[in-house]
Amino acid sequence: MKPYLHLFRPIHLEITRGTLESVNFKSIFLMPPTSSLRALQVKVPRRIAGRRFASHGPPQFNEPSGLLFGEKPPAPGQKRVKEEWENIWYVGMFGSMAMAAVLLYYKPDTSIQTWALREAKERMEARGEKYKYEPSS
Repeated sequence: MKPYLHLFRPIHLEITRGTLESVNFKSIFLMPPTSSLRALQVKVPRRIAGRRFASHGPPQFNEPSGLLFGEKPPAPGQKRVKEEWENIWYVGMFGSMAMAAVLLYYKPDTSIQTWALREAKERMEARGEKYKYEPSS
């Protein structure tokens, strides 16, 4: 007999038509009681558990200053000096929006309704029928 099997509890099973009333499922369900699981827990010293090895110390951030983007406003009568990447960003962003608007405006119509209307007109012309309504007055 294995020395740790005394830690496992038998599971009682009630079956209405069966012959088994108490079944010991030690070999199937290896479920130790919670008291023995608590005894197996490893105690980690508090000073090691409090350390943060992967983050390289406490988080560092800029304190809020109340200024937009943390940038001090220029003195009265002076213009703000742009950084060198700002003009490139403006041209790229708004240029791509303008190009997308032009491409969407000239996008071909690929809807099923347009195709069906064109196909119906071609078939009616082939049969010699008129596809436009003309009043008979």
